[in-house]
Amino acid sequence: MIITGIISIFLILNIVLAGFVVFLERRDAGATWAWLLVLLFIPVVGFVLYLIFGQNLSRKKIFDWKDQKKIGIIEITEHQIHLIRSGDFPFHDNKTARFKDLIYMLLVNDSAVLTQDNHVDIFTDGNEKFDALMEDIRSARDHVHLVYYIMRNDELGNKLLSLLVSKAKEGVEVRVLYDAMGSRRLPRKFFRPLIEAGGKVSAFFPAVIPHLNLQVNYRNHRKLAIIDGQVGYIGGFNIGDEYLGLNQKFGYWRDTHLRIFGKAVFAMQTRFILDWNQASSNKISYEDRLFPEIKSVGNTDVQIVSSGPDSEWEQIKYGYIKLINSAKDYIYIQTPYFIPDASVLDALKIAVLSGVDVRLMIPSKPDHPFVYWATYSNVGELLKTGAKVYIYENGFIHAKTLIADGKIATVGTANIDVRSFRLNFEVNAFLYDEVLVAKLVHIFQKDAGLSRELTYKEYLARPLFVRFKESVSRLLSPVL
Repeated sequence: MIITGIISIFLILNIVLAGFVVFLERRDAGATWAWLLVLLFIPVVGFVLYLIFGQNLSRKKIFDWKDQKKIGIIEITEHQIHLIRSGDFPFHDNKTARFKDLIYMLLVNDSAVLTQDNHVDIFTDGNEKFDALMEDIRSARDHVHLVYYIMRNDELGNKLLSLLVSKAKEGVEVRVLYDAMGSRRLPRKFFRPLIEAGGKVSAFFPAVIPHLNLQVNYRNHRKLAIIDGQVGYIGGFNIGDEYLGLNQKFGYWRDTHLRIFGKAVFAMQTRFILDWNQASSNKISYEDRLFPEIKSVGNTDVQIVSSGPDSEWEQIKYGYIKLINSAKDYIYIQTPYFIPDASVLDALKIAVLSGVDVRLMIPSKPDHPFVYWATYSNVGELLKTGAKVYIYENGFIHAKTLIADGKIATVGTANIDVRSFRLNFEVNAFLYDEVLVAKLVHIFQKDAGLSRELTYKEYLARPLFVRFKESVSRLLSPVL
């Protein structure tokens, strides 16, 4: 009798939830029908699955934006929008002005202020990136802010932890934010020495009840490091030995990361503060020392763009599409996962069919099997239109880079997949500098020499069991 009553309650909740999905959530039609079918055919299990995977965070206030007025971001954004509209924006480089429509869009939908005084270094090797990061941390005098999706309890993780502990003992404010899902294997005691030394640590979306996290599908995939408010790191490298090429399964780890010195660091600092204040009860106030005066040292124009499931807009995805549509000659893409939605895939197809040379580079081995086979399935769509696809064979490529015509590029944490577009919290740097972008083009071409080209004929000849794995993986791709 009791069991029957419980089931009846679940069925009633199931009907209410189905109505909620249809009338209030305002999902796209495909997602709506998918959840209705799940709720209809597996009512009790479907209800639980919806609680875990179906939440719409865009209706929730995840981040506290009101303090941004104190540091003038809202005013700067509105001023830049006005100047672009009126045609009076003081572009330092007239070549950047060619992309004012993209710059305007990112200002409007993400308050991504354009900064024009940045010096940017590119790292493609983990050893070089972490050597530079640790040297900057050693030089820190006021604060070190880190947010990483994955942190490992291994040689690199402990080396970084030891350095952070020593800086905390010196009186430097050290804050570390990690994603609870991405770093789920990290022992709780790992950060104890840092906390005892005065450092502060928080997890993003931790489980309230152990082993039961209803927000597990939403992850902070950002990788940012800000030192003294003057130097910032952004890109694909997490904290772990595999990112130094020390994991035999993956071999050499090929990623792309940027070191930025200039006012773009202020946007990275703001992003960290927003993320930190969401996760920690020990809030950070927007103090002047966190945004110090920075003398102009470079001429790279940069917009720091964030996106996440808390937003109605898919800011980085829109940036990708706009960048793709701007290309006249070629588009180069490096991504470990290629699971685009219809809008991005159509944009790429249209580019190819319009005579644009579209080249995609993906790994030769999987770090997540389902994601790999879903990627392989989508690759066929591009090959059919005439795009070129390269399979990187010198280890594992994890870079997230998109280049258009050697004039503009974006590097960051967002993959070309549905998870990065809709479910993860991501951050990318949009770069307007032909000299810097030329370096990224050279890197792509060098990587192409370490890859094999996958032809459409070869793709069509793949075995039946491979096609089966692709089909299953493609069905699961929205939540992979």
